Amino acid sequence: MSTRVDGPQSPIIESRDELVAYLESGCKPESEWRIGTEHEKFGFNVTDNSPVPYGGPRGIGALLETHHNCFGWDAIRENGNIIALSCSDCPIGGSISLEPGGQLELSGAPLKTIHETEAELRQHLSQVGSVAHQLGIGFLGLGFSPKWTLEEMPLMPKDRYRIMMRYMPKRGLHGLDMMFRTATVQVNMDFGSEDDMVRKLRVGLALQPVATALFANSPFTEGKLNGFQSYRAQIWQDTDPDRTGALPFAFEDGMGFERYVDYALDVPMYFVYRDGRYIDVSGSSFRDFLAGKLAPLPGMRPTMEDWADHLTTLFPDVRLKKFLEMRGADAGPLGLLLALPALWAGLLYDKSALDGAASLVASWTEEERRTMRLAVPKTGLKTPFRGRTVGDIAHEVLALAEGGLLRRARVNDEGQNETRALAPLMEIAETGRTEADRLIAAFEGPWGGHIDRLFETEAL
Repeated sequence: MSTRVDGPQSPIIESRDELVAYLESGCKPESEWRIGTEHEKFGFNVTDNSPVPYGGPRGIGALLETHHNCFGWDAIRENGNIIALSCSDCPIGGSISLEPGGQLELSGAPLKTIHETEAELRQHLSQVGSVAHQLGIGFLGLGFSPKWTLEEMPLMPKDRYRIMMRYMPKRGLHGLDMMFRTATVQVNMDFGSEDDMVRKLRVGLALQPVATALFANSPFTEGKLNGFQSYRAQIWQDTDPDRTGALPFAFEDGMGFERYVDYALDVPMYFVYRDGRYIDVSGSSFRDFLAGKLAPLPGMRPTMEDWADHLTTLFPDVRLKKFLEMRGADAGPLGLLLALPALWAGLLYDKSALDGAASLVASWTEEERRTMRLAVPKTGLKTPFRGRTVGDIAHEVLALAEGGLLRRARVNDEGQNETRALAPLMEIAETGRTEADRLIAAFEGPWGGHIDRLFETEAL
């Protein structure tokens, strides 16, 4: 979830057409397409494996302050509390922010290659790791908190999260679990035109369950096996039906920027940001805001910053802003954090691979896509589909991605191409053994059913 930074307020939006133009302005020539990787991770106290609070000399706030002092990243504060760091002038950097339960998120810079993404991830983990070590903090890359109850999770001092906390339980059973106990890795991808956007959006939506199965890494809840490959993905099934899901309308004739705007206009809002504070307007529509009829703020009309804020509060499997966000994967270890951008860059940034992926999913019906999406959190790669399994489809998808990366021909200084980043996924597809399977076997075997062994062996 993004962090709002104060700046000059833009003019009032006069019409729906401006909202469409905002999305359309994301169209770029292929030479300017970039890869932006974001990932979250859970902090824990190494002394007792408890969650890390915000405050105190060994809290997440102290970690951000220390990082700011050690590495010179700019500090972003809200109500006097440091809540994020940014490094806009770094060759590789991006920003670091806090999710509601203290999950630490790196929002990476838009980069040209997977090699640059690897350098960024390694630099981030090294810097954060050195600071965390001083404070007695470790980090885990999993899709769902493996040990802690919802009541044990800390709350970060961001006003927008308090608004979401009040609203989420009204719309689903697991909204608070999503906020406080899940972690993901996602990648942001560019498009060249409206048609290109629609094509990539449809491929992304259809194949998101395949990515969920490949990256499944959340088999524990409160110290016990939960029976799922990706419990994080299961949580999203009952979070908020207004703003989540696989966007069936995206596969209908006439899909484009206007259709997505019409969808977003009717997704209930959370807040409006004015004069340095978040105003709770939860449940109101942006359509009414556009008309100056927002009940909590009568007569007020939105700016483009309001529209950008609102778009960040939509959580479909693939989210459209000025780029496309692929959102189906559990967080994981470094190899899988790197594999996700490699997967989608291979599929979406090569015409032949995109043609192949579009052909693969073209005949899938809405019911088939829905059934796969609902089943994958529990059965993962073993999920049946058209007489085969999702694992079989994963083989095809990875072959397409590998071919796409080979044709991209981005080679690093050691002469290595980007396909090496797919190696963890190739092994998962070949063996049928996910990260979740590996952790389950360890829990039932050498760990002897003790979840604390996870913190000893799997820290990033």
